Amino acid sequence: MADTLIRPLPAGSGPAAEAGSAQPAGAAPSARRRVRRLGPGRRIPFARALGPVLLIAAWSLASATGRLDPRILPAPWSVVNTGIQLWNSGTLGPDLAISLQRAGEGFAIGLVAGVALALVAGLSRIGAALIDGNVQINRALPILGMIPLFILWLGIGETFKITIIAMAVYIPIYINLSAALSAIDQRYVELAETLGLSRGEFLRHVVVPGALPGFFTGLRLGVTGSWLALVVVEEVNATSGLGYLMYQQATYGLIDSVVVGLAIYGIWGFASDLIVRLIERRVLSWRRTLAG
Repeated sequence: MADTLIRPLPAGSGPAAEAGSAQPAGAAPSARRRVRRLGPGRRIPFARALGPVLLIAAWSLASATGRLDPRILPAPWSVVNTGIQLWNSGTLGPDLAISLQRAGEGFAIGLVAGVALALVAGLSRIGAALIDGNVQINRALPILGMIPLFILWLGIGETFKITIIAMAVYIPIYINLSAALSAIDQRYVELAETLGLSRGEFLRHVVVPGALPGFFTGLRLGVTGSWLALVVVEEVNATSGLGYLMYQQATYGLIDSVVVGLAIYGIWGFASDLIVRLIERRVLSWRRTLAG
C-alpha cells in the first residue's frame, strides 16, 4: 500500500474559512457589545464646594430680589460686614480662640479614649465583654440630658465643657472602629497564624489595614460631634466663646451677629471634614472605591 502524504492546510482555508467566506458581501461584522456604566461617573472638580456655593447663590438672589425678609435671614453681604465689624472691634477674635481651644482639647481626649477602648474591645473577648455594653448604654443616653448631672459633678468651668465635647467625640470613634475590627475576616487571622506572624506584624499587616476605613468614618463623625457639643456647652453659663457671643447678641435681637456665629461653625465643620477626607484619601490610596 502506497504511503499517503498528509499536508497541512494553508491558513485561511478549510470548512471554517469557506463558511466565513459564504457571508453575503457588504455584511458588517458584529458590533462589540457596549459596557453599561453602573458607577457614579467621573469625578467633578471641587464637588464638595458645589452645594454650599449654590446655596449661597440662592440666598443672595433671594435677598437681592426682596423675597427674603432680612428680619428672618439677613443678606450674605450684611453678614460679612457684621463679621468684619466684630473682628475689628476685638470682640470676635478672643471668642474664636477660646472656642477652638475647647474643641481641640475635647477632641483630642475623645480621640484617644475612643481608639483605646475600641482596640481593647475589638481585639479581646474579655475587653469586649467589659467595655462594649457600657459604651452602648452611654451612647443611648442623650448628652444634653446628662448636662445637669455633669454640672453637679464638675461645676460649670472648663472641665465640664471639655468633658462633654470628649464624650461627643469618643462614642462615634469607638462604634465605627470596633465594628471595623470585628469585621476583619477570620481567614486573614488564620493565615497570619499559619505564617507565624508576631503580634506586632499581625497588627501592622492585618489589623491596621482592615480597621482604617472604619476609623476614618468614626473620625469624621467625631469631628462633627465636637462642633455640635461646643455649641451646646458654650451656651450653658459660659462667659466666653463663640456660642456665648451668639447668645449675647441674640438677647439684643442682633440677628446678623447670630448668623455670623452660625456661619463660622459651618465653615469650621466643612473645613475639618474636608481635612479628614484628604488625609483618608492619602492614607487609603491603595483602595479603589466609588468615591475615587
